Amino acid sequence: MEKASLHHFLYRSADYWEDAEDDAEWFAHRAGRQASIGHDTWIGHAAIIKPEVKIGHGAVVASGAIVTKDVAPYTIVAGVTAQPIRRRFSEQVSERLLALAWWDWSHDRLRDVLPDFRALHIEAFLEKYE
Repeated sequence: MEKASLHHFLYRSADYWEDAEDDAEWFAHRAGRQASIGHDTWIGHAAIIKPEVKIGHGAVVASGAIVTKDVAPYTIVAGVTAQPIRRRFSEQVSERLLALAWWDWSHDRLRDVLPDFRALHIEAFLEKYE
């Protein structure tokens, strides 16, 4: 935005002139601006997450949301621009889940506890596996 033009020819110059190269610095900057998506998140259809935004573990991003700011772990956001709707779990339960970090468990262990993931309420699950 700080340059005289935003036109495509500035960074994809090789598409316009045989003797010009693309702007490697521009592409490196663009590639470096990535969003960070935590474990156990749910991102709805057509949601947009802007570069350099962090979505915390266990967060939920509603369909069609445009996320321009970081989302705290276990928070549900929705809207244009995305705003917090509510917490998925209490702060205490969220902290316990983050400490448990079940997403780091082995594939075999996840398979072993699959019935409990399906059947147990969050509090009972935490009590059993903490």
